Amino acid sequence: MSDTPVVLVNCTVADSLRRVPDAAVLIRGERIAAVGPREEVIPQVDAATLVDLDGAHLTPGLVNMHTHFSLSLPGAGGERVASFTPHELALYMADGARRTLQCGVTAVRCVAEKDHADFALRRAVDAGRVSGPRIYTAGRALVCTGGHGHEGSDTLECDGADDFRRGARTQIKMGADLIKVMISGGIAGRHERIDTPQLFADEMAAVIGTAHAWGRKVTAHAGPAAVIAQAVELGLDCVEHGYQLTPEVAAAMAARGTALVPTLLVTRCKEFFDELGVPEWMQCRSLGAGPRHLESFAMALAAGVEVLLGSDMPPFWSFEGTNATVRELEYLSEYGLGPARALYAATLGPARWLGAEADLGTVEAGRYADLIAMDADPLAATSAFRTIRWVMKGGRVVRDDRAGGERV
Repeated sequence: MSDTPVVLVNCTVADSLRRVPDAAVLIRGERIAAVGPREEVIPQVDAATLVDLDGAHLTPGLVNMHTHFSLSLPGAGGERVASFTPHELALYMADGARRTLQCGVTAVRCVAEKDHADFALRRAVDAGRVSGPRIYTAGRALVCTGGHGHEGSDTLECDGADDFRRGARTQIKMGADLIKVMISGGIAGRHERIDTPQLFADEMAAVIGTAHAWGRKVTAHAGPAAVIAQAVELGLDCVEHGYQLTPEVAAAMAARGTALVPTLLVTRCKEFFDELGVPEWMQCRSLGAGPRHLESFAMALAAGVEVLLGSDMPPFWSFEGTNATVRELEYLSEYGLGPARALYAATLGPARWLGAEADLGTVEAGRYADLIAMDADPLAATSAFRTIRWVMKGGRVVRDDRAGGERV
């Protein structure tokens, strides 16, 4: 990387804290050195590479909080991924990481990946050997014997408090940034229901207590209100999906600071299921849960629950005219979040949950220069993210759709 500073000009900076028209962003190395009106920033440098963004709106890179680079659902498409050798799996995941970054997703939270390949992928991305987003990962998700997702190598079966405690420590030993636990049934399990409880209170307490003792947060795959209420009372940090909330449980989540990653896509994605050959039983369960899922989301919004972006579907997947990350963000906005809160849910909110707000989530001095530029205004309409045409990660341009630009 060149030592010459870079100054981005002819842009409007928009993040969850401020809006700066006719802005300039000074970048030194991997990080932002200054942000402000052009006439204030330009005099701060004697020599710099000037990058004209042609009137674009500039925001922090997106953070997708529910990612599986090794996802394999029931059906022919999933069976192909599940049959990969370790070498094939690593290359497949690396390609997914590259494509994810191209979409403007500059950080992800992986919440169950096969064979601990996510740790190797993270090291490769950090070393610059693979192009991809910053990776925060849970390693393998913890599940009871026969529980949700037990079929794959992206989960670890445990039974009893001691076993779940050991499971949490195992993931931390590997380098996990957080712990993921399956506390109820879900959409993809043939021999379960969405509302099937799968852990006892002492097992949940063992996971949460162990993770917190080691300075890690815990997120849980969870559908039914009663199970979620119990986990929230025990200190759960985040709920994935939340298909069947009640106003009372949503209020408890808000009071306790438990976030929600609603993954609205997963109950309205027939096109995706058909593409992968997902069987009819799973499609019926998923699509049938859609109306109640939206009711739950509305309850969470009404209660003031912290909502964060997460697609579950691979972040880069082409879906309904855009990619899965942007489509999920549009759904969040359309069903009540609105453009400004959607921007927060995709940037600063995730950064704060990850404890990374000093590095990510805003266009401020000291943060990584993880930035995306688009033609439309994301504070006016979330569909603006469909117009992303330029992506920078760590001060390096990785996508430029203009003539002569390139994709790394």
